[in-house]
Amino acid sequence: MDGAPFAALDLGTNNCRLLVAESAPGGFRVVDAFSRIVRLGERLSATGELALAAMDRTVEALHVCAGKLRRRGVGRYRGVATEACRQARNGGAFVARVAAETGIEFEIIDPQEEIGLALAGCASLLSDDKPHAILFDIGGGSTEVTWLARCQENGWVIVDTVSLTCGVVSFAERFGGDRVTAEGYGAMVDEIAARLTPFEARHDIARRVADGAVQMVGTSGTVTTLAGVRMNLPRYDRALVDGSWLCFDEISAVNRDLAALDWDARAAHPCIGPERADLVVAGCAILDAICRLWPVGRLRVADRGLREGILLGLMREAGLGRAGAGLNGAA
Repeated sequence: MDGAPFAALDLGTNNCRLLVAESAPGGFRVVDAFSRIVRLGERLSATGELALAAMDRTVEALHVCAGKLRRRGVGRYRGVATEACRQARNGGAFVARVAAETGIEFEIIDPQEEIGLALAGCASLLSDDKPHAILFDIGGGSTEVTWLARCQENGWVIVDTVSLTCGVVSFAERFGGDRVTAEGYGAMVDEIAARLTPFEARHDIARRVADGAVQMVGTSGTVTTLAGVRMNLPRYDRALVDGSWLCFDEISAVNRDLAALDWDARAAHPCIGPERADLVVAGCAILDAICRLWPVGRLRVADRGLREGILLGLMREAGLGRAGAGLNGAA
């Protein structure tokens, strides 16, 4: 349908997200969005399967998405499922159930494609003044880190990626989500650092960081939440958070403050809330490990990524837009 909007759906370990957009000069204009914490990967690390209650919650949220697709008259959409469905023995069966009950079809994509889509969505936040970049995504069930190089002919290209099968949900289940002990926090940091050490050794990233040749972009609920907390926002505001900067000393201070709080105190913060209160400290620990290993000094916060990359791809396939474009009015 000519002129019909496009849609992208991202089904992760923790969240179900939808973005509906129309092509616009320089990128696209968002006309509708939906996000719900469904915890599809709840207890997945312990059982190896998606739990029935988690699947039911997710299907309920996807019925809402299906209604939005119909009401907006979406012409083309793409739904992708990531780590929870990749890991689960019943991931394929669940995707089939979703299609039968909601009419929405999902592809279970591999980590490499997930990273490529995230890069497409975040590319406009990378600057040209440094030749290398670290892009990371702290998810519910996995953490992806990508090493990028700037190429004059092709823009930013992926040199290498690593996908760690640990994220905020799996860590919170292992180390607790109420009061996290100093020992538990340190164990999370040490585990991530150990898993990233071979990646660091392959590319000698720390040396390039010391030479001032590396920038960093983070796309995840962890970094966007920390940005909102650092700004002391009365409520989360994507327009203020997306594209903002976090200095590493600010990250350390916020991490310390949040780790010292209990669940109730974290849940009371307007940028965290009860749905993330048990997850945010695990995210802080993962981020802490990344920052210690590669002390770039500051990072760019991206409240964008997979869905935006999907939308840009759909629009290019339709002969609209251009590579490297982004949200209309966002930079």
